[in-house]
Amino acid sequence: MKIVITDGFAVNPGDLCWDWLAAFGDLTVYDKLTDGDAPEKIGDADAVFTNRVKIGQAVLDACPNLKYVSALGTGYDMIDVPACRARGVEVCNVPGYSTDSVAQTAFSLLLACAFDLASYAKMVRDGNWTGIPGFHYERARFTELAGKTAGIYGCGAIGTKMARICQAFGMRVLATRRSKTEGEEDGIRFTDPDTLLRESDFVSFHCPLTDGTRGMVNAEFLSKMKDGAVIVNTSRGAVLNEADVAEALRSGKLSGAGLDVLAKEPADPANPLLTAPNCVITPHCAWTSKEARLRLMDILEKNLRSFAETGRGINRVGV
Repeated sequence: MKIVITDGFAVNPGDLCWDWLAAFGDLTVYDKLTDGDAPEKIGDADAVFTNRVKIGQAVLDACPNLKYVSALGTGYDMIDVPACRARGVEVCNVPGYSTDSVAQTAFSLLLACAFDLASYAKMVRDGNWTGIPGFHYERARFTELAGKTAGIYGCGAIGTKMARICQAFGMRVLATRRSKTEGEEDGIRFTDPDTLLRESDFVSFHCPLTDGTRGMVNAEFLSKMKDGAVIVNTSRGAVLNEADVAEALRSGKLSGAGLDVLAKEPADPANPLLTAPNCVITPHCAWTSKEARLRLMDILEKNLRSFAETGRGINRVGV
């Protein structure tokens, strides 16, 4: 089997090992390919693993030997799944490997919007810890989370983990998902999206990027939220209409935003969120803990081994 990894640096910057994958055949690892380079570099490979490089019609037309495509993560919006299926190409992803890491990141972003740790630490470094009077604690945000309401928009495995952390801080938790908008499970009250937006002080997004969620968080969506609410997004950047979110931060409709993802990554210098007030942005790092990436490698191996032995991966998508 000939195997190509299109952008291995994202998963393995050097602290992990690809030897297990080389055991399946002839392995070529590229740190980062462009979409334009991909058809030529993939060439006559049988299997390809991608993080962000698009695997669509151009690759399929140029690479007729391709039989197996795997996302190097959970999201697979960069893979044209219907086109792959039409060619008989198996498509797999890696679910569940980063649940704890992403939930931890989501809550860290929420906490950063509630408690401005960096500003308080800067006060000390700048010599402004002078006692009272003169201690300007009012210049940094500190909102107590106990008693506040967290809304989990998309309450799957990661959303449920996030809900548990919020509960541990004394927060009331509302949640919504496509298949469940009422009832209660372990203290999480499920409700419809409009009620969640109306009642939540913090809304954390854990939904996939689909035609229905792309640009979902726009001016109309934001108008349904509490004045001064905070949003957190660790799902996909394109779930947000970034111009509308930036305007909501400038107007005060939103009092904060914690984002680990943007519609275009790395960040476009013209992205209005980069200059919006009270906006904390991290570089799509929620999944990058070593523990999560080791689990990812393990699931990748199991998927490929299953495909090599049976013609089918374990975590198949598009079926």
